[in-house]
Amino acid sequence: MAGPFTDLALEGETVDAICWRNLRRSAPAIEQVLKANPNLADHGPFLPRGTPVLFPVTATAPATSAMINLWN
Repeated sequence: MAGPFTDLALEGETVDAICWRNLRRSAPAIEQVLKANPNLADHGPFLPRGTPVLFPVTATAPATSAMINLWN
C-alpha cells in the first residue's frame, strides 16, 4: 500500500482530473481527497495551478471488488 502524498494541481484541473491523473480512478478517491483537504472545495470546480492536493492512504489503496458469477 502506498503512503500519503501531495501533488500540485495543473491550471484549471478538477479534483476528479487530478485523482485520475495520479490514481487512474476517481470514485471513491474524490470523496477521500476532499475529506483530507477540507478547504479544497473553496476554489470552486477548477483548481488554480499549483494548488497542493493531499492524497491520503485510503485514496491510494487499490480498489477491491468481489467477483460475481452469473451462471451459478
